Amino acid sequence: MGLHLGDEAPDFTADTTEGELSFHDWAGDSWVVLFSHPADFTPVCTTELGRVGQLAAAWADRGAKPIALSVDSVEDHQRWKPDIEEFASASVDYPIIADPDKRVAELYDMIHPNQGDTSSVRSVFIIDPAKKIRLTMTYPKSVGRNFEEILRSVDALQTTDRAACSTPVDWKAGDKIIVPPTLSTDDARERFDDVEEFRPYLRRAALRD
Repeated sequence: MGLHLGDEAPDFTADTTEGELSFHDWAGDSWVVLFSHPADFTPVCTTELGRVGQLAAAWADRGAKPIALSVDSVEDHQRWKPDIEEFASASVDYPIIADPDKRVAELYDMIHPNQGDTSSVRSVFIIDPAKKIRLTMTYPKSVGRNFEEILRSVDALQTTDRAACSTPVDWKAGDKIIVPPTLSTDDARERFDDVEEFRPYLRRAALRD
């Protein structure tokens, strides 16, 4: 059985570039972005892990912790980190999980043999402080991820949780949200600002500070 939205993120203990960690204990009360990459010393992965390092302040602003995984060893990760940091001009100050026995990758269904080998594909799991899987993305090995979209997704999840609303297409933090269909327009005007009704089922509004 694969993992589904709303499932508890499986716990595990693994060696990482920051020592052995127990995943749930390490996550604590933070949001977590767990992402896998196929292999160390590869070009697309180098750009991706560097970008995650460049976004350190953005993760911190959202109370989110990134953590990477590949099926390589801690020793390989540590030898590779200087390349990433030199390319990105940023520190890799988040853990990279070593998963040479593929135990964690298989636990999270990150191995897709029809993609050419048994290394992990580019999976992303956004996990909330209750350890629930809230969003997943899977990219093929040839396509680098857009971490701005991953940040936007964290923003959307945190906003919809906080304001009990939805977000429209291409929404970014600060944009208008979607009023839930279960809320009357009069009640929406009590809760939100600048409510616009396009149809009774489609209403946008501004969040209050």
